[in-house]
Amino acid sequence: MESVINLAGSIAGGGVFGLLGTALGRLASYFERRQTLQFDRLRWSHELKMRELENAAVLAGAEADRERLAAAGAWHGLHASIAADATIPSSYAWVDAIRALTRPLLTLLLWAISAMIWLSAGPDGQAAIIEATSFAAIAATLWWFGDRGSKPK
Repeated sequence: MESVINLAGSIAGGGVFGLLGTALGRLASYFERRQTLQFDRLRWSHELKMRELENAAVLAGAEADRERLAAAGAWHGLHASIAADATIPSSYAWVDAIRALTRPLLTLLLWAISAMIWLSAGPDGQAAIIEATSFAAIAATLWWFGDRGSKPK
């Protein structure tokens, strides 16, 4: 009988030990899965940040390209304006003198008109007139004389 009790004890002990091992394995598996999910969450967060940084870099590069192309377009426009002026043939001296004085005289006339309008306006209208005529006069001055580069000989 003792051998049967020993056998039953061994079977019961093995079963309990097996169940305990399974329970410990499941518990370890639970913590391992939780750790894996936490790692995946951190990895995805990192990947998201990397994608955002990559997108920001691409956007900054595209913005820099756009600004570069805009600046290049402005330089091409200036070059075309100078080239167009260079294609105008020289004429009589008095015609060249009038052509050379057109922009300065128009600028002086625009500033004189601005001054006359401002002097004749009342205090209420002067602010709006100052803004509008100053904008026009400064824009014309800078545009007319800003694209007048020295001509290559």
